[in-house]
Amino acid sequence: MAFVTATKKGLFEIRESRSTPRGPRSRTLASFRELTDETVKKARARADKPPSAAELREAALRAGAPVAPEPAERAARDLLGMLAKGQRLDPMLKRLLVDALEDDDRSDRPRDPSAAVSDAARSVSEWVGASPRERGDALADLLSLVDALPLRRRPERIGFPRLGPAAS
Repeated sequence: MAFVTATKKGLFEIRESRSTPRGPRSRTLASFRELTDETVKKARARADKPPSAAELREAALRAGAPVAPEPAERAARDLLGMLAKGQRLDPMLKRLLVDALEDDDRSDRPRDPSAAVSDAARSVSEWVGASPRERGDALADLLSLVDALPLRRRPERIGFPRLGPAAS
């Protein structure tokens, strides 16, 4: 079982307790000033029974430790800060962002047709922030898939249905 405790130096530790023949013992999985994703990964890698990231965040909050915002929240805060300073988004990125943030299932108001995003644009939105390496890996995977598909031989003569009035 993992828990978070404060140290005398102002740090926090993620610790794991376990039973031993000499009684209960705990060992430090990770130390931190602010709980980040890297700290969570390190603690989970070292744990005998890895707790979930949500359990570690909850334990850190109970112990009074500062918790770094989720990556999406951090990106949203950064974006809002840049927009407040006058930076602007590409119009298509803006429409994709608004579309992604809207909850269509619960929205009763009609959508603005001028702000509509096509299904094609929506499907590529996950690739907007992808690195060239990620895009290349995806392309290599697709090419490997195509190579694995069986090749059908085409017959020498292709038969077409008779064109004419339908038989009754």
